[in-house]
Amino acid sequence: MNLSIVITIIDWLLWIIIATNVMYVLFFALASLLPKKLHHPSSITHHPSSFLVLFPAYHEDAVILHSVKSFLQQDYPKDSYQVVVISDHMTSETNEQLSALPITLLQPTFEHSSKAKALQFAINKVESGKWKVERYDYVVILDADNVVNPSFLSDLSHIVRPNEAIQCHRTAKNADNDIAALDGISEEINNSIFRKGHNRIGMSSALIGSGMCFDYKWFKDNVNHLDSAVEDRELEALLMKQGIYIHYAEDIHVLDEKVSNSDTFQRQRLRWMTGQVQALFCMLPYIPKAIVTGNINYIDKTIQQALIPRSILLVLTPFLTLLSLLAFYLLPLPSYIFPLKWLILLILLVAAILIAIPAPLRTGALFGKILTLPRLVWRMLKNLLNIKPSNKEFIHTTHQQ
Repeated sequence: MNLSIVITIIDWLLWIIIATNVMYVLFFALASLLPKKLHHPSSITHHPSSFLVLFPAYHEDAVILHSVKSFLQQDYPKDSYQVVVISDHMTSETNEQLSALPITLLQPTFEHSSKAKALQFAINKVESGKWKVERYDYVVILDADNVVNPSFLSDLSHIVRPNEAIQCHRTAKNADNDIAALDGISEEINNSIFRKGHNRIGMSSALIGSGMCFDYKWFKDNVNHLDSAVEDRELEALLMKQGIYIHYAEDIHVLDEKVSNSDTFQRQRLRWMTGQVQALFCMLPYIPKAIVTGNINYIDKTIQQALIPRSILLVLTPFLTLLSLLAFYLLPLPSYIFPLKWLILLILLVAAILIAIPAPLRTGALFGKILTLPRLVWRMLKNLLNIKPSNKEFIHTTHQQ
């Protein structure tokens, strides 16, 4: 086999892999432009839904007090919700200040901490003790840095259903520098593709780790199945296996702190990439049953775990396009390796990303920030050497004061 044939085969294999990713992103980006479907609760109750609100907080002294104090401004009946902070390795000073607030403070001592363990600890405590409400209707999970509107629980109470989960619209609360701004834009792109676009065609939204709401009984029965550092993906798989729909509440915002420095960005992406690989391996064995039963949402969520991260795709595609152009003009290759297919793919990818970015964020300033992207992608690529599918250790993302 001569060199030109080898290069041609490699070129087409790479193109097919990248094209599959681009087509997926483009399809759901276009789907996000479809009209919004009306969403009504399954039944009308004569009493306010009761919520158990969980704040897992591992080394979150810098942000937890502000988030909890802000949440306590809810315009919802005080006897219909309970705020619980799971304080894991936080200082005694922070715990004292939290204890002075009208919340429940739990202080577990984990040898190896994880968000899943914190959630399990909280639910087990609720089930074994006497709490503010005899039985909760729903459980809400927020990160320690999350801030919500005073109408958050009221808005949720209007759309909750016992037989489905809700993912709220998590969005950036800071844009301190180019890294934070790009992180926020990346989240909005994912919101359009994996949440809004899916719901627009009747498919389940993806979860994102916070701003999540579940039926309390379902969560109580399933939380102890969590066994990794990416509990949101495990919850997603459990919901899909049981045929439970995830609604994306795009009008209910949860402000989330975006990372502002390269080191934190790299640690966070390592956790996400490791979790993606772990989730893929865990979900694949169920695929045959999902195919037989026509569980499209489970199949789709499994495919998502195999996708190339968008930021890597944005750098890899133009690089391979340029490489194809150079190979075509510098090497004696056959005409069917003409790089037009790569140019078309690059145009479709850019179009998909622009469609997925909310209109208010498509500004001239955005293009200046893109120059930071290659440096961040390089850090993500370095993470590939550190991914350990069997590693369940929690990788903490540091938040700023």
